Amino acid sequence: MPKIQLSKNFIRSTCKLALNEDLYPSGDITSNLLNNNSILKVKLTSNEAGIIGGLEFAKQTFNLLDRNIKFHIKKKEGSRISKGSVIAVIEGKIKNILIGERVALNFLSHISGIATKTNKFVKKVSKKTKICCTRKTIPNLRVIQKYAVKLGGGTNHRFNLSDEFLIKDNHLASSKKFEEIVKKAIKNKKKRKITVEVDTLNQFKRINGLNFNTVLFDNMSPKNLREAIKYAKGKYETEASGGITLKNVKKMASTNVDRISVGELTHSIQALDLKLQI
Repeated sequence: MPKIQLSKNFIRSTCKLALNEDLYPSGDITSNLLNNNSILKVKLTSNEAGIIGGLEFAKQTFNLLDRNIKFHIKKKEGSRISKGSVIAVIEGKIKNILIGERVALNFLSHISGIATKTNKFVKKVSKKTKICCTRKTIPNLRVIQKYAVKLGGGTNHRFNLSDEFLIKDNHLASSKKFEEIVKKAIKNKKKRKITVEVDTLNQFKRINGLNFNTVLFDNMSPKNLREAIKYAKGKYETEASGGITLKNVKKMASTNVDRISVGELTHSIQALDLKLQI
């Protein structure tokens, strides 16, 4: 899949859309009550430990509102922070800082939350097994969420439907001779990767030996997964998916599977608790 890159222009345009959503049509009618000339220093701090991410989004949010606001970063993007850590110091007109507060925190807490959850999964497994995200992302936020997964030490799966062939259970269920679907993908490969999902060892045996890249074992027990991996060894990259949690990921990784894909990294994430402290 293409490498996830967040350019400054992309970040600024994304922040601009978020600000427009928050300020239409009359601006921040509450902050407009404040003295526009009051200059203050505000600390951005964390209420919990985690991995910090999205600092450039916060910086550009304030920059779009007021070029004179200074955003002094105190923690490196992707670094581990503790409860009470000062992540940044923001200096400028307090009215404009408060206007951008929620947009900046939303980006920071969401990206940091994904990075933190991903890192928890990564730390549970050995370096041999990669923790991968999926396409179970919030529409229009996929590039940001996959960036956050990388920050946490995870690996990006395909970005969209054009990146690679991923022949899943419903594709296979649509044909009695599902081997033909796999063969058709091989014929039309054009340098794209081919992954085939199977639910049982018998399904895998029907396509074992065909020239594809990865076999994805879905919702298999560790015992069955370990047996299936023996059949795939040396021929295919192996992947496990379905029902993977922090409680069972270590056991799944002990099967020596190459990749574990986890929808939870992006589809039901808890934001990292951050705040601005005046």
